[in-house]
Amino acid sequence: MSLTEKQKMLAGNLYDPVDPEIQADQAATREWLVRYNAALGMLPAQRRELLVERFAAVGEGATIRPPFHCDYGFNIRLGAGVFLNFNCVILDVVEVSIGDKTQIGPGVQIMSADHPRDAAAREAGLEFGRPIRIGRNVWIGAAAIILPGVSIGDDAVIGAGSVVTRDVPRGATAVGNPARVRKPSAA
Repeated sequence: MSLTEKQKMLAGNLYDPVDPEIQADQAATREWLVRYNAALGMLPAQRRELLVERFAAVGEGATIRPPFHCDYGFNIRLGAGVFLNFNCVILDVVEVSIGDKTQIGPGVQIMSADHPRDAAAREAGLEFGRPIRIGRNVWIGAAAIILPGVSIGDDAVIGAGSVVTRDVPRGATAVGNPARVRKPSAA
């Protein structure tokens, strides 16, 4: 049995993003985003109801301040007490999970979508995704970029403007472009 393009996408395999089923999902998400991004004046509980409508999981007290942008929403899992500030982007062609009490600054981009390194596959318009896992109690500073396939351990800190290209261990502080784990200072 051959997989649909959406099944390929969700599995992290090469897929065709102009497939009609995928395009329909993106259109539904765009309609949802119009409603969500118009909800800034709503109470947090009302915005949470909108998140629950579209996301895979939304923990108690999770908050995203509009405007917000994503590809699908149904691949995003938010733990309890998660906070995303204004202008965050999550490209969620595969699962993006964010652990309890993680705080994400304004303008952060979380990118699970990737493109083939092979020129012919790229020219054919194929894409794939690699899941992103952000642990609990992580702090990600403003305008940081988290690239496909990255895992960030619990209690880690990502400096503002950092580009995270590889995994960050539990409790580490990573800064820069590309982000590097900073050695703890002697106290």
